[in-house]
Amino acid sequence: MAYYSTWNSSRPLTTMEKLWRIHWMALAITCLIAAVGTVTLYSVSGGSFQPWAERHTLRFLIALALVIAMALVRLEVWIKLAYPVYAVALVMLALVPLVGVEALGAKRWIDVGPLSFQPSELMKFALVAALARYYLWLPEERVGRWPYVLLPLLMIAVPVLLTLKQPDLGSAIIFMALGLALLFLAGVPLRYFILGAFLAIAALPVVWSGLHDYQRRRIEVFLDPGKDPLGAGYHITQSKIALGAGGISGKGFMQGTQSQLDFVPEKHTDFIASIIGEEWGFAGLLVLLAAYATLIAVMAAMALRTRNRFARLVIAGSAMSFFIYVFVNLAMVTGLVPVVGIPLPLVSYGGTAMMTLMVGLGLAMSGYVHGREPRRGEIGPFW
Repeated sequence: MAYYSTWNSSRPLTTMEKLWRIHWMALAITCLIAAVGTVTLYSVSGGSFQPWAERHTLRFLIALALVIAMALVRLEVWIKLAYPVYAVALVMLALVPLVGVEALGAKRWIDVGPLSFQPSELMKFALVAALARYYLWLPEERVGRWPYVLLPLLMIAVPVLLTLKQPDLGSAIIFMALGLALLFLAGVPLRYFILGAFLAIAALPVVWSGLHDYQRRRIEVFLDPGKDPLGAGYHITQSKIALGAGGISGKGFMQGTQSQLDFVPEKHTDFIASIIGEEWGFAGLLVLLAAYATLIAVMAAMALRTRNRFARLVIAGSAMSFFIYVFVNLAMVTGLVPVVGIPLPLVSYGGTAMMTLMVGLGLAMSGYVHGREPRRGEIGPFW
């Protein structure tokens, strides 16, 4: 299968040509979204860049430089690294119960000297890359045959089960959603998904019995927040109050009482959308949602432009990552789904989640730069 990594078949791309082919509009949108995060973190800090806004901005700039650097790397390099990185991430996930650091009743982090990292974050883009490589070489006529569906399902199921043991329901949901989306985009027939849905429904009693007490409590409170308004239901209750107080146009920058008086828990991470809704109202959230939708649509267009299956799937996987994070987070803060601890992409404070999404974007950008051929007469870097 051809990689289409040159302007023409006679020579490789120069660095300047690679830079020219980067989708700068997609990067501009990510900068806009990250800027919303900086402004909001400045507000929830009471009008200070410390302790969150400055670090958020610095991390994003480093991650942005990483995206551009990754875009310059030939696609063949990422294809060769896909399986080894997946294997490393899998081993790290397996080691978490043994050497992981426990916090709030869960082991999710591994300490290496002064640094701490979450192996589940590495797995999020490793899974996309590994599945994309699997389908790169698989002939299309075999995609729908059940023996060739079992292996990718196993590649998804193992990290899901390892993550549930930590326990980390949010990451497990992302693995499952990302993996199944990649299978669908790769051309796996719909009948397998229908069968899987029936099996999942049948397994609900087993899943419920295997949940931890706090996870069951979250689901119960999701169904009835008033059941524990000062305990497990406190987060969602205060989030809804903040969103309702913002109305259509919001109370104004740094004028939200729920944030300034610390009523909303985790206001700088999981529930930052509630602060945006209180200060900028429903209109402000719609603008932010439009920015996410534009970024995802642009990435979908990038995927359609590529001629290489690996490139197309990693771009689509990165776009799906943003969609899943945004959908689950906004559904979480509005009470449509239980609280599972998924941040708002590039807006919530947190370096690990940001780096995961930006590395995925870097893979997507490399796929776009090296996996497509320019349109006849193309003169600009944006499309």
